[in-house]
Amino acid sequence: MNTPIPHLPPLAPDPTTQALAVRDLTKVFGTAVAVDRLSLDIPRGSIYGLVGPNGAGKTTMITMATGLARPTEGRAWVSGHDVWVDALPAKRAMGLLADGVPVFDRLSGPEYLAYLGGLRGMDAEEVARRSGELLDALGLAEAGEKYIVDYSAGMTKKILLAGALLHDPEILILDEPLEAVDPVSGRLIQQILRDFAARGGTVVLSSHVMELVEGLCDHVAIIHHGRVLTAGHVEKVRQGSSLVDTFVGFVGGGQLREGALGWLRGARDPLQRPRNPREAGDE
Repeated sequence: MNTPIPHLPPLAPDPTTQALAVRDLTKVFGTAVAVDRLSLDIPRGSIYGLVGPNGAGKTTMITMATGLARPTEGRAWVSGHDVWVDALPAKRAMGLLADGVPVFDRLSGPEYLAYLGGLRGMDAEEVARRSGELLDALGLAEAGEKYIVDYSAGMTKKILLAGALLHDPEILILDEPLEAVDPVSGRLIQQILRDFAARGGTVVLSSHVMELVEGLCDHVAIIHHGRVLTAGHVEKVRQGSSLVDTFVGFVGGGQLREGALGWLRGARDPLQRPRNPREAGDE
């Protein structure tokens, strides 16, 4: 497959005009460069997909852009606020579902949302009202006082999404939000995200599921080896192909070398079969 032509739109002269912007973001672990001078603009009101192979640097970029990990170099802005200079306004503006971050899982769903509302200084009655609506909409109301530690993986994703939505942020930043979520809930969550963006919010969505990104997002960036290979409106990035084909064209792979893993497909010689003591009658 031929490598597609990269599409890299010009960066905004003023990054504070974007919902989320990063400039020359870099993270080095020892001698390994996880994110390599990555720059990207995410326009307000968009549903923006971040895709890339495992280890591409997507999650590391998100943790730096949201203030969870300090970058080796570079800067990030959320809703016009420098994340590392003006941290509190930046964090007020965002709702974050981060992959792999510890959760207060010895709380029930309602307790968890009440806790988050208290941290944000929200009115207790408003928190209770919003929590009830979110738990009902996401199919978590029946969990009642069950602790989050006893939730399934899909339920945990949904309560984390509820926590990200609770304070009605300007921008939602979601790392693999539909991983382990059942199809019915997944469809409902997609509708929630579309409605959120239609009312002026911005969604940043990191996912390995190309069909999800292609069907939900209006913009996309393909990240590999800590760099943006191509970015922009989905149609411009796809260039008439499916997003999967475009992705594979940029990052490579997707095919076995001739003869690789032939032992999985080839016929087995019974004479070379490993000896099983039980079958041989051994004790």
